[in-house]
Amino acid sequence: MDLREKYYKEVRPRLFERFNYENIHQIPKIEKITVNMGLGEAVSNPKIIDQALVELAQITGQRPRICKARKSIAGFKLRKGMPIGVMVTLRGRRMYDFLARLIHVALPRVRDFKGLPRSGFDGRGNYTLGITDHTIFPELDTSKIEKVKGMSVTIVTTAKTDEEAFELLKEMGMPFRR
Repeated sequence: MDLREKYYKEVRPRLFERFNYENIHQIPKIEKITVNMGLGEAVSNPKIIDQALVELAQITGQRPRICKARKSIAGFKLRKGMPIGVMVTLRGRRMYDFLARLIHVALPRVRDFKGLPRSGFDGRGNYTLGITDHTIFPELDTSKIEKVKGMSVTIVTTAKTDEEAFELLKEMGMPFRR
């Protein structure tokens, strides 16, 4: 059973019961997942953007877009319009596939993994986690990777509170700390 089926068959009924919703449309769901790689060193090494595009496409199964600097910062030798990152917004089937791989394959490969912190919630029902080593995803060929990059994964939900979002993600299988 994939995560989408699990959500509709198991998670929704549990959340409906737990929070006493009046209507099934009040039950929180995952709207989208954004995966972002900020690459500050792209200022001095523009080739790194191309590598990140290929690697993020392999991880997510979708073509990433290049993020450009909004304003110039002289201290960082950064000019407005320079590429400084890549990002992907996943929805639907790809979103559930990515989340399943993140929960069941990638996170267990993190060294000394003790669970995700609860501090990643933003107060409006969205959760962000940082990954310091993108090579935890098995889709990547580690022999071709020149530099280990970090990434942030933001899970946007329709939940109104952090408690509802926490229960939703916990029921979906996210490994939170005790």
